[in-house]
Amino acid sequence: MVFQIYAVLSRAFDRNIPASDPPSYKGVALGGFGTGALQSLMLTPVELVKIRLQLQLRNIPDHKNQATSCRGPVDVARSIFRQEGWRGIYRGLTITVLRDAPAHGLYFWTYEYVREQLHPGCRKNGQESFRTMLIAGGLAGVASWICCYPLDVIKTRFQAQSQSTPSRYTGIVDCFRRSVKQEGYNVLWRGLGTAVARAFVVNGAIFTAYETALRFAYGKDHQSLCYIDAS
Repeated sequence: MVFQIYAVLSRAFDRNIPASDPPSYKGVALGGFGTGALQSLMLTPVELVKIRLQLQLRNIPDHKNQATSCRGPVDVARSIFRQEGWRGIYRGLTITVLRDAPAHGLYFWTYEYVREQLHPGCRKNGQESFRTMLIAGGLAGVASWICCYPLDVIKTRFQAQSQSTPSRYTGIVDCFRRSVKQEGYNVLWRGLGTAVARAFVVNGAIFTAYETALRFAYGKDHQSLCYIDAS
């Protein structure tokens, strides 16, 4: 869904570019920005449930209650909705948009720019090598995570709280201020090395798999990554 939304939006911001040519880097960045913002509408509830599931054992006073707590994502979602309504389900939407919109703009821009530098002309003819896809995709993932990591830390802390959480944050800014005050600015980058290492491998594989799938589906002369059916 992300790739197809990006394909449409990157063209929407570049209507003067012929369909036979790839979007400009401006269109790529703006298309990615819009894609990240739209993705947040679907991603926020999913990440909220994931975070609550990952952290719920910390909030259970004894082992006996573990079995009767939330048994899965559906139970977590029902519990949040029952206690907090739609506002609770979409807790963290604003910061998710702030994280994902610029990160996706940089994500797609980095991929397009790096692969063109490694294999000039490949944005138009789609003939880049697997090595180019892996490196460009990996660096795109690294760039996007470095860009958004501090916001991801704040988002996770903000979404981890519930109505019963003591000393709840009053908002995103309060969460940022209190986290930095208690643990210093290093808290915003804690775990970055692991996230970057994973991002390089995962996103290199994602872009390579997607490009390869397009080649099998449309032949070796397909134009580029996300431009199939973009019009």
